[in-house]
Amino acid sequence: MFPAEWILAAQERIADHIHHTAVSYDPVLNAWFKWENQQVTGSFKIRGALNKVLTLESWERQRGLVTASAGNHGQGLAMAGNLVGAPVVVYASQHAAPSKLAAMRALGAEVHLVSGGYGEAEQAALAHSSAQAMTWVSPYNDAQVIAGQATLGLEILEDLAELQEFICLVPVGGGGLLAGVSACLAELGSTDRKIRVIGVQSTASPFMHSLFYHNHQQGVEELPSLADGLAGPVQEGSLTTPIIQRYCDRILLVSEEEIALAIAYAWANYSEKIEGSAAVVLAALLSQPEIGRPVVAIVSGGNIQPEVHHEIISSHRTLKYKGI
Repeated sequence: MFPAEWILAAQERIADHIHHTAVSYDPVLNAWFKWENQQVTGSFKIRGALNKVLTLESWERQRGLVTASAGNHGQGLAMAGNLVGAPVVVYASQHAAPSKLAAMRALGAEVHLVSGGYGEAEQAALAHSSAQAMTWVSPYNDAQVIAGQATLGLEILEDLAELQEFICLVPVGGGGLLAGVSACLAELGSTDRKIRVIGVQSTASPFMHSLFYHNHQQGVEELPSLADGLAGPVQEGSLTTPIIQRYCDRILLVSEEEIALAIAYAWANYSEKIEGSAAVVLAALLSQPEIGRPVVAIVSGGNIQPEVHHEIISSHRTLKYKGI
């Protein structure tokens, strides 16, 4: 069980520093969208990073903060570091989106690039944290990070109070968002509401999918993905895994082609720029009608490399509700 009081405390702690993001309804898809791409730093990640940093002791902040990130958590941690006057070091893959790297640096983070993917960046960051006696802030494997992400669930319960039954679609990588939101909806949703939570990730990096169904991630193949923020293995023994297994209904996979279509679809039909990690939920909606309805889909971020976004929408110019 994840403590409901931690989630409520996180909401109070971070409320003055984040946006309560918009929700909109699409009658064609019978789906509500929670637009976290409109959040501070362009991603939900600020919620967890800020909540964690604000719970640290002053001496923990003064040691400096270290993390690994594809870009969004690093931006959130850098912003949190600025708020409390703590230096921030971020390890990232050399393949990370240049716009995300630039954004982290613009917020004052010291960014180190690592050969390989997110997994290698995480190992390098953990080693640096240990060697330099700095404070490690995981993007997902931390109770206060999870509690911060869970505040998204509180907003959904408040904004859609009239919905007595729905399915919530949540992107999942390391699982901080899925763990937090699923725990929140289960522990703080009223008992007369029927809510199911489904995680979604790319077939290119199905690590949490393997953990959820097989209790291990050995042999999982990682390929390049538009959903870069969801890529990479999950830290061994991560808190997120048992929380997700307790509260989450299932985890779905979507293809890279389906993710690209969803990015273009969001732009064509909602004028919303979303990144691949956020587009997985819309990809599932468009490609897997058996999910059921109504749906609340968390669109987790909008920090997509500009030329990648342009290329995708240019190749899908005529799809406005076409064939859906």
